[in-house]
Amino acid sequence: MYRYITSMVSVFFLLLSNCTPANKSLGKKASEILGDSTYLAISYGGYRTNSRDKQPTVKEIKDDMRMLNAMGISVLRTYNVHLPQASNVLKAIRELKEEDENFKMYVMLGAWIDCKDAWTANPIHDKESSRNAIEIQTAIDLANQYQDIVKILSVGNEAMVKWAASYYVEPRFILNWVNYLQGLKREDKLPSDLWITSSDDFSSWGGGSKEYHTKVLEKLYKAVDYVSIHTYPYHNTHYNPEFWQKLGTGKPISNKQIIDAAMRSALDFAKCQYDSVFHYMQGIGINKPIHIGETGWATVSNGFYGDKGSKAADEYKQGMYHSLVRDWTNKNGISCFYFEAFDEQWKDSKNPMGSENHFGLVNLNNEAKYALWSLVDKGVFNGLPRNGEPITKTYGGDIDSLFKMVSIPTMLKDRNE
Repeated sequence: MYRYITSMVSVFFLLLSNCTPANKSLGKKASEILGDSTYLAISYGGYRTNSRDKQPTVKEIKDDMRMLNAMGISVLRTYNVHLPQASNVLKAIRELKEEDENFKMYVMLGAWIDCKDAWTANPIHDKESSRNAIEIQTAIDLANQYQDIVKILSVGNEAMVKWAASYYVEPRFILNWVNYLQGLKREDKLPSDLWITSSDDFSSWGGGSKEYHTKVLEKLYKAVDYVSIHTYPYHNTHYNPEFWQKLGTGKPISNKQIIDAAMRSALDFAKCQYDSVFHYMQGIGINKPIHIGETGWATVSNGFYGDKGSKAADEYKQGMYHSLVRDWTNKNGISCFYFEAFDEQWKDSKNPMGSENHFGLVNLNNEAKYALWSLVDKGVFNGLPRNGEPITKTYGGDIDSLFKMVSIPTMLKDRNE
């Protein structure tokens, strides 16, 4: 398989090396972008319907890119290349750059990796999907074609964490592909300053259970250019809720103060997961940059995180988390690919109120959620419609109406009554 891939790269590289416009600057390097707070990052899909069968058009993507750029975003993360979405994102950015030489947007391009028979009743975790080779080859082609835009390749998304039972693949396969891509860089068949990583749960990077502390992981640390971790205090309000239920002793405080304290505790939880990866890495004698490939907060849930669960999901809490995590990462030289730009309904298409559909900062009614209300007030979205409609505020911008939908975490409230 690898010999086949090598021959394919040799053919395509000569063709694609000339695809970057002549005399055009290749822009910043990944090493210059990551960790620079002036290059805010975000995860992007752009899907408008409850199925990926309907792909966002280049025009729709360009509208989204203009909005994100106005928000100060200049780095996007995509997740796979087997659908037109990723290549259309790159095409849209190229067109915007040709229309305006000052337009700035870079991409962390994801190559989806999974096991043999993934998403079936019997996935085979110790064998990889035959399609992985095609996915990697397509990512190579796009990285070469769009050298001025693609600055990072991510091999897999949460592919090594064992709770991803539908598609988890043994880390040695991720390592093999990372080494393969690094080899292409040494052979000048990929840009030498293209950074290679794998974006995965903090536990997969050694920050959790010792079952992940393997020789393969140590080799992966040595192979990647930087470490991309995921941290989700939101999900842990259900799965590991101690931080969510803990409030210091003292006099009774208001419901808003209780929520604010919970959100600061959520940020501390994310910091703890980040630090756990850092300490593991230091313990095995590795010194690489660590950035956040994903973190976010959903605004709706009829499951574990809603009114009958941990009561985490609402716009006020999302707004606080977004502000807190941006402030922390910006001050500490950590890039944070916040999840995510826009709501997407395909992720839990049979359950419209499922939390996976509601992580966006903008909903599918073209309304900016509470986290972005201040940008609406500043006129950032003026003249930048989505789906032909102007961007307005959720709840009509009425904070009292928003707070009617905000729940108090049960344990926190009970301890002060």
